[in-house]
Amino acid sequence: MTKAIRIHQTGGPDVLTWEDVDVPAPGAGQALVRQTAAGLNFIDTYQRSGLYPIALPAIMGNEGAGVVEAVGAGVTEVKPGDRVAYHSAPGAYAEQRIVPAWLLAKLPDGISDQQGASMMLKGGTAQYLLRQTYDVKKGDTIVIHAAAGGVGLIVCQWAKHLGATVIGTVGSDEKAALAKAHGCDHAIVYSREDFVARVKEITNGKGVPVVYDSVGKDTFMKSLDCLQPRGLMVTFGNASGPPDPLNLLILSQKGSLYVTRPTLGSYTPDHAGVMAVANDLFAVVKSGAVKIETNQTYALKDAAQAHRDLEARKTTGSTVFTI
Repeated sequence: MTKAIRIHQTGGPDVLTWEDVDVPAPGAGQALVRQTAAGLNFIDTYQRSGLYPIALPAIMGNEGAGVVEAVGAGVTEVKPGDRVAYHSAPGAYAEQRIVPAWLLAKLPDGISDQQGASMMLKGGTAQYLLRQTYDVKKGDTIVIHAAAGGVGLIVCQWAKHLGATVIGTVGSDEKAALAKAHGCDHAIVYSREDFVARVKEITNGKGVPVVYDSVGKDTFMKSLDCLQPRGLMVTFGNASGPPDPLNLLILSQKGSLYVTRPTLGSYTPDHAGVMAVANDLFAVVKSGAVKIETNQTYALKDAAQAHRDLEARKTTGSTVFTI
């Protein structure tokens, strides 16, 4: 028996309950992980609210770190005693849990459990956004919305390391200062500035080749106006709600634009994919080019308050549950 945060119905943060759950022995291809930390991500709130449907009852959370306690038959990826982290494995809000072994990445020396728990999903997302969905190169100018958020701060640092000029949008002067301290060249406070006009000003009217947008409804259409002809709109989250349906003719009218809605799971379909993303992420973190900072910590039993704070935009960077 172990403790976990589980939901029996979708709704607001109050549906999150701290309760006892059974943990089975690991089966074939599985590992039993004693967790030390779990990450908080916006996708957790989407699943809790019902925006992203999941089978109920469900233990919440998609990202965590800990120590392997046992493995099932046929497991070669990890062994008992290994420090590991993972993403995209629902059930992370728990003291102990079963994880498919192919999803586990061994944490190298120099990266803490808290860093691992807070960077696998957000850092993995930054990796596929910057290195695969659009391969950012020296001299590129990019736009990243929610630049002071968990993914945003990693994207700012990593894109700057790659030689890009980074334009970020944020909700306050405090968040603007935070984004700038992490590599954002131009932090636009969208509550008082027209970010389209500022992007055009910064780029001398040219626009940018790519916009990374996790905000959704509130920013989607204006983001298209930030793109140069044949530019790429990458929508990877819905913090303000999903964008309205899109008339595809708009893409031609605005310059033969491209739109994609990627997910980390599509870039990590097997252990080789998991490790390719993780190793790239670990390398930039260990080099110091990207710093993974946990700006908020909560006890796991306080998950409801953490969800309230995240949805109220009271958090910056990464948030971790300690276990």
